[in-house]
Amino acid sequence: MFTYTTPVRFADVDHAGIVYYPRFFHFFHLAFEELWRARMGARAYVELLDRDHVGFPAVSASCDFKAPLRFGDDAEIQLTISRLGTKSITFHYRVWRTEPRELAADGSVVAAVVDLAKFVAVPIPSRVSEMLADLVEVPG
Repeated sequence: MFTYTTPVRFADVDHAGIVYYPRFFHFFHLAFEELWRARMGARAYVELLDRDHVGFPAVSASCDFKAPLRFGDDAEIQLTISRLGTKSITFHYRVWRTEPRELAADGSVVAAVVDLAKFVAVPIPSRVSEMLADLVEVPG
């Protein structure tokens, strides 16, 4: 599991004072980007996009909201891989309020692996599948 923690900022909440639902998808993406930084270096994801022309557009996204997060809370985003296919990856995210600890959201994003120059599906590069291997959820 990869974990990234971020504060809930004023811009993340709506008039009701809780995290506006699309911001959970933003939190998912923050964890996704931080995974690359932590495991492959600050420029790794940019180089994959710009030099290698490999991208990971979302083709499906879902989220179940469990409990509210508010301005000033810390959100701990846990990232695992529920499916590592040959040309797609299903990222599983759990967002926890850290204090008091409570699950706020449980979601997933299916990302296709594409050649950005042609925008066609391609096999997952071996260095990417190797980087993600320990994040694959074990059934049971």
